[in-house]
Amino acid sequence: MTIAIQERRGRPGHGGMAFAIGSQTATWLWSIGVVLPLTWTVLSSFKTSKEILASPLSLPAKWSFDNYVAAWTTAHIGDYYLNTIVVVLVSVVLVMLLGAMCAYVLAIFEFPGRMALVNLMLGSMAFPMFLAIVPLYKLMRGLHLVNTITGLILVYTAFALPFTVFFLYSFFKGLSRDVYEAARIDGAGEWRTFFLVMLPMTAPGMGAVGMFNLVGLWNQYVLPLALITDQDKYVLTQGMQAFAQVAGRSVNLGALFAAVVMTVLPILVFYLIFQRRLAGSVSQGTFR
Repeated sequence: MTIAIQERRGRPGHGGMAFAIGSQTATWLWSIGVVLPLTWTVLSSFKTSKEILASPLSLPAKWSFDNYVAAWTTAHIGDYYLNTIVVVLVSVVLVMLLGAMCAYVLAIFEFPGRMALVNLMLGSMAFPMFLAIVPLYKLMRGLHLVNTITGLILVYTAFALPFTVFFLYSFFKGLSRDVYEAARIDGAGEWRTFFLVMLPMTAPGMGAVGMFNLVGLWNQYVLPLALITDQDKYVLTQGMQAFAQVAGRSVNLGALFAAVVMTVLPILVFYLIFQRRLAGSVSQGTFR
């Protein structure tokens, strides 16, 4: 009888089963909604404009990389790639360093106004970015940083900093203070304790928030649109908009789809490689 009761308890109830089925169905529908447009875009990148307009859902008559060559040479995708890589990588390094330091101080040390700063960081994440575009532009213009890569890096860093601090705060808060005190007793200074003892213990959180920032900043469009006007300083999102206008007028739709694939592919590959580590890292971090 005891075994029967345990087996009955181990079985999911009707409500749990319905929830599981609903979750799986929603996941599959969402996956289909993502995979199908992506597959169609990739197939269209190998077609001519005439093929795309005549039969959008058919396979390419000839598998050729001419569209990719045209997109790379005509749309200057290579230049936009270089600008984007420089801006995003430098911004991610800066925001990870500054965010980790800020989260460490807020989580480890007790001082007046500490929770007010934590709540300020949290509240700033809810502030609509569009409301800050005009004052941000005026500020950057006053600092002579409009239309500069340096200015865009600083804005990217400031934009991603609140989320980074909020995310890493829970990881540092979850660390035992005994580790910090032991390092201090052994003679380690504050900088050595942070970089060699405490920071390595938050590696899962650092990896997760780094991936979030990389994806978010790579896809950023509004900030560069407001601050960059010289085409030689465009990032990929701006370059794609400019090329879409040119390709639409010249009816070079195949090259346009090829440019889209080249823009999305690096971040997609990066996410597919690190998705499991990302999911595991997020599950470890809870706001405390």
